[in-house]
Amino acid sequence: MPNIKSAIKRVKTNEKRRLNNASQKSALRTAVKSFEQAAAGNNAEAAKEALVLAVKKLDKAATKGLIHKNAANRKKSRLAKKLNELNAQA
Repeated sequence: MPNIKSAIKRVKTNEKRRLNNASQKSALRTAVKSFEQAAAGNNAEAAKEALVLAVKKLDKAATKGLIHKNAANRKKSRLAKKLNELNAQA
C-alpha cells in the first residue's frame, strides 16, 4: 500500500473506475448476447429491439474509451448484418 496521500487516492479512484468499467463491459456483453439469442430464435421484432440497445451500449462504451471506436463499429456492423439476414429470411 502506498504511503503518500495522492498515491492512496489514486489507488481508490483506480479501483472505482475498474469496477465501473467492468460493470459497463458486462452490460455491453449481455446486450450483445441478448440480441444474438433473439436472432438465433428467429424473432425479428425482439432482435430489432435488442439491436437498438446493443448499439446504444456499444456507442457509449466507445465514447468512454472502454472499447476502441473501430471495434464498436465492427460489432455494430456485424449485428446489423445478422438482423438483415434474419429479415431477408422472413
